[in-house]
Amino acid sequence: MNCILLLLVATIHLNCNLAGPSGSLTIGKQLCELEEAPLLVDTPTPRFGWQLHSTENGVSQTAYELEIFDSGGNIVWKSGKVISDQSQHIPYSGERPLEAGEQYGWRVRVWDNKGNGSPWSKMSQFRMAPDLNKLNAQWIGAIKRKDSNLPEGRDYHSVSDSSEKGERWRATNPLSKRSIYLRRTFKVQKRVKSAIVYISGLGHYELSLNGKKIGNDQFNPLWSDYDKTVYYNGYDLTAELTRGENAVGVLLGNGFYNEQGGRYKKMQVSFGPPTLFLKLCITYADGSTAEIISDNKWKYSPSPILFNSMYGGEDYDARLEQPGWDKPDFDDSNWRPVVVDDGPKGELRAQTATPVKEMEYFTVREIRRIGESYILDMGQNLSGYPAFTVTGKRGDKIRLTVAERINDDGSINQTQSGGPYYYEYTLKGEGEESWHPRFSYYGYRYIQIEGAKPAKSPDNRDIPVIREIRSCFVYNSAEPAGRFHSSNEIFNNAHTLIVNAIKSNMHAVFTDCPHREKLGWLEQIHLNGPGLYYNFNLGRLAPKIMQDIHDAQLPNGLITSIAPEYVIFEGGFRDSPEWGSAGVIFPFMYYQFYGDNSLIVKHYDVMKRYVDYLGTTAKEHIVSHGLGDWCDYREDQPYGVSHNTPVPLSATAHYYMVIDYLTQAAEMTGREEDLAYYSRLREDVKSAYNNAFFDKATGQYGTGSQASNAISLFAGLVDPEQKEAVIENLIKSIEANGYRLSTGDVGNRYLFQALARNGLNEMMYRMHNHSEVPGYGFQLQFGATTLTELWDPRKGASWNHFMMGQIEEWFYRSLAGIDLEENAYSGFKSFKIAPQVVGDLTDVEASYNTLYGTISVKWKVDNGQFVMDIEVPVNCEAKVYLPRETGYTTVKGGKYHFSKELGLHWQSSGR
Repeated sequence: MNCILLLLVATIHLNCNLAGPSGSLTIGKQLCELEEAPLLVDTPTPRFGWQLHSTENGVSQTAYELEIFDSGGNIVWKSGKVISDQSQHIPYSGERPLEAGEQYGWRVRVWDNKGNGSPWSKMSQFRMAPDLNKLNAQWIGAIKRKDSNLPEGRDYHSVSDSSEKGERWRATNPLSKRSIYLRRTFKVQKRVKSAIVYISGLGHYELSLNGKKIGNDQFNPLWSDYDKTVYYNGYDLTAELTRGENAVGVLLGNGFYNEQGGRYKKMQVSFGPPTLFLKLCITYADGSTAEIISDNKWKYSPSPILFNSMYGGEDYDARLEQPGWDKPDFDDSNWRPVVVDDGPKGELRAQTATPVKEMEYFTVREIRRIGESYILDMGQNLSGYPAFTVTGKRGDKIRLTVAERINDDGSINQTQSGGPYYYEYTLKGEGEESWHPRFSYYGYRYIQIEGAKPAKSPDNRDIPVIREIRSCFVYNSAEPAGRFHSSNEIFNNAHTLIVNAIKSNMHAVFTDCPHREKLGWLEQIHLNGPGLYYNFNLGRLAPKIMQDIHDAQLPNGLITSIAPEYVIFEGGFRDSPEWGSAGVIFPFMYYQFYGDNSLIVKHYDVMKRYVDYLGTTAKEHIVSHGLGDWCDYREDQPYGVSHNTPVPLSATAHYYMVIDYLTQAAEMTGREEDLAYYSRLREDVKSAYNNAFFDKATGQYGTGSQASNAISLFAGLVDPEQKEAVIENLIKSIEANGYRLSTGDVGNRYLFQALARNGLNEMMYRMHNHSEVPGYGFQLQFGATTLTELWDPRKGASWNHFMMGQIEEWFYRSLAGIDLEENAYSGFKSFKIAPQVVGDLTDVEASYNTLYGTISVKWKVDNGQFVMDIEVPVNCEAKVYLPRETGYTTVKGGKYHFSKELGLHWQSSGR
């Protein structure tokens, strides 16, 4: 139906309140290396960025001036007035090197397109990371690795407990896996100007000073391949030190640094027993300095944590607590001297990625008694642990077993999430006692309590009483970046399911599930990449993920399917092109969303070596190994390796895509020989792919499955003259399947985007606006609170996976219309808004927080009238496409209103 544009109104908000020389332009959030006031800047040329605010529409930056000061207030660098509209990724260009460990201040002012200058911004701070050669601390602990009897090397998934290596694991020295306290006292006799501590406690640690926990991070430092990279953290203790005697205390646990098994185990791998590296740098007001380092002057004692394992849980005996152990006046005469060891093999690096924290809390929704136990429904499946307050007699022991599902009788069930996993707490019997695990977490919704009863329970047994309990939702603290809501409740609730699953699996790495594996399976980060970026600010976490990939890459160029590679799988579970391709595709997504190609530049060799590796596995340019469209849907088949789509088709399509990305990387980094070579290889692979998989007679790829045709369209492998036929065949296959999908973990994105990018959003809507299997609506009807691993959760497997969540990209890019132009890498400095009005949708409201500010879109259809309000960040530009219009309107930063008559009987295009 032809649409008549009745009204296009751009509402201009005039400046009514001029203040200062700029009138309306002010500087907002200031970033250094994508962080506000960072303590650990680990590059000699940090980059700066700022957001702009204006009360007027159409304001943009035309010039800036940046100043950097040392801690004494002296100017280190003055850029002068630079004619540029860039307000992100501005590198330090001073002649004077920035000194390691030193703090600097910086400010900026800008000029707008009317010649007005802004006031200077506030003074923001950053501190350079220390010179590692001067961190003369030592690794200390309770036992040396050589005395621990720990096996060497990575665990193979097939290693059994009865094997020689399995026997060796059981024979390790018990002290090698025991959580320990460490402490050291020191004096402060002068006024302190600054005090910064640098610490790496492996596997994980809690730091305290004078009895007070420092920071609110959990599971620091972030996991890594400890043979390659070890992270350290920085904390500002300036306000925490006191004149006179001080005490620093550290509690150590195992984490993935020292996963020795016990109870449920996915693997066993140890890089060494728990160990500490610490340096406290104090600068006094008179300019003198002092340092406290981890060395043989420290003492240690076993902590009350008797057992801690990422896969088994945690046990705590409160009777073994030592009150005041981390305070200056504590008597540590019975403590033992630490031992000094070599520590891990990996390079010590500053942890600049966002840490993991307790982010949300959930209280009890329902309590049910099953025999002698109580089952608590916490209402939300999540990654984390319970925190509780209990009263009871000394020596009473309670057990909390957590799970994401329950049996028919209401008892908890860990069969699909890995068990046994539980927490045990032994009471000290001194009134109310509060506790939560420190060094282990699990994916769960339900808590089974044994040995205790809830408060106000009619239970007359003389057992401990749980006075209060809550679930702590623990995940990476990357800032939320997106918001989506529509008139369709299936879409809204599916969005919530997916985001909760992302949160549950966003820790030090993007895990597949938060219980039985906790491993960084890589396919998710590119197949769900846009959804991750739209929903969370990954500016600081993504570089860490790429470092994991760099560290996991084998000498032959293979990027293993998990990173870090703690456990060595076999076949496609170690080597699948759909998984390894993340090492090439993910940095380009980072470039798209943040306008920063640094990951491409830094990891170019990773990309090239992986492409070359795939070439060694190809036969006449066809790659034939891997898992293919993992967990694709076919009612008569179990889940697993692709049933509907040929594995070689999927593998070769990814081979083609990574070559294509590599040619772009070669061009942007000036590698002309590589550009020429891989450009030729790309065309050779495309030709071989079409010869092997395309049937000209039928216009079908492979088996004609949805994934077969969709991935070919998405990757650009279809010749122009064949494109219409392939699209028509894709449509027919969906119609023949009752408008239901048959794709899985890999094929979903390609199917969804092949439809969206070819004007078939109405078909996308119909495919997902239902409550049947396969679909998001069925999971909601089933009662899931996080996205499940399989389209049909009744078939088992994890109930907390985000791998099928590729529809998030469609929510933001198509329904809300917040998108980049094709092949654009602007970081949303320039973008388009092109909402799709489909089905019976009457309204959509969404926003995305870019580095430049927030893009927001709110549209609705009422009585045939399409109305939309948008906000474009200052210093950005958007092309606005209205429904059924091929032309666009260009707007600059500000708030705008659009209206268009669609007609009472209007409906969007598509089938």
